[in-house]
Amino acid sequence: MAKILLGVGGGIAAYKAVYLLRSLVASGHEVTPVLTEAGSHFIGAQTLSALASNPCLSGLFGESDPIPHTHLGRSVDLICVAPATADLIAKFANGIANDLLSATVMASRAKVVVAPAMHEEMWDSPAVQRNLQLLRDYGYLIVPPSYGPLAAGDVGRGRMAEPSVISLYVEVALEDRGISLWGKKVVVSAGGTREPIDPVRFIGNRSSGKQGLALAKVAAVLGAEVSLVTTVAQGSFPSVTEVLVSSAKEMDEALTNETAGADLVVMAAAVSDYRVKEPSRSKIKRESAAELNISLEANPDILKGLVKAKKDGSIYIGFAAETDDLEVNLRRKLESKGVDIMVGNDVTRPGAGFEHDTNSVVILSKDGQRAVFDDLSKEKIALEVLTFASRLFDRP
Repeated sequence: MAKILLGVGGGIAAYKAVYLLRSLVASGHEVTPVLTEAGSHFIGAQTLSALASNPCLSGLFGESDPIPHTHLGRSVDLICVAPATADLIAKFANGIANDLLSATVMASRAKVVVAPAMHEEMWDSPAVQRNLQLLRDYGYLIVPPSYGPLAAGDVGRGRMAEPSVISLYVEVALEDRGISLWGKKVVVSAGGTREPIDPVRFIGNRSSGKQGLALAKVAAVLGAEVSLVTTVAQGSFPSVTEVLVSSAKEMDEALTNETAGADLVVMAAAVSDYRVKEPSRSKIKRESAAELNISLEANPDILKGLVKAKKDGSIYIGFAAETDDLEVNLRRKLESKGVDIMVGNDVTRPGAGFEHDTNSVVILSKDGQRAVFDDLSKEKIALEVLTFASRLFDRP
């Protein structure tokens, strides 16, 4: 796995660095913590050393290595700074290197992930926003802070992202695909629709929405503004707006609205092919009949309808869950639905499909490209799908 430097700045969010450190080590990475002097007022070097792969470092001078920043900068694959204070962000943006962390960042060609943490007033400062834009221009990956409790009982934007969010940014940065969705509007659908039988019961499927959520998250990490139309409440993630729906009809209405002007649409939801023709307005009592006959009617093909209204230059991706003849069915759907890409998986395969954290997929494009990915996490499958799609943005 990768060699990572975890820089810890001076802020109350420094306590979250402990959880981030444990997560990175648990993922198999070799982690060296670097604690700033300000950070030492919030967390101890011994705590970081006890959890890390290597001892925590802090001094630019007085160490056995006369040039620790140069050797350290050359030895790591990625630098993650969490929390990154306004002071550290200003140093990185303007080439100031007066402590071990800032000097190492200057002396390294490694990827850099920065997770800002500060009060809302500081976050909104023109100087901070200018410096952040400079870091983006340098190729740094910025993890947007969230809205929530801050120091001293305040509430606002500037709260450092959760360790699980930062970890995903780190994993995507380590892949180093050289792609960006910055400035793109991306719409993702997720989960299985529920078609009501009565106010209590419904017809549904086993889709958990995990693959759709992974696609939305990774698209956001790559810089997109994402709308996630989902049947399963997923929780907050930076740059992802969640639109909660239930039935196919609701999903169709939401997607028609959200996809207007979209650059990329990923239809990962498992939409019911049929709905109950006349749902009961009240609960159907078991005692009312020995058997129950339900009349079904076809739901509209949401994806096919959306493709008809797509804007020029946009990319549409469909998903297909199959149980046999995967590629035959995938090619048929690629043509019939008019999409640019179809992604399919065999849901009978162990570790793939519904409710699993892993997946195996075949990807086909209308220009004849094909790719197969086996037994990857759904986040890595998402990155492969989005990498595949990003190439189409540059097509003539």
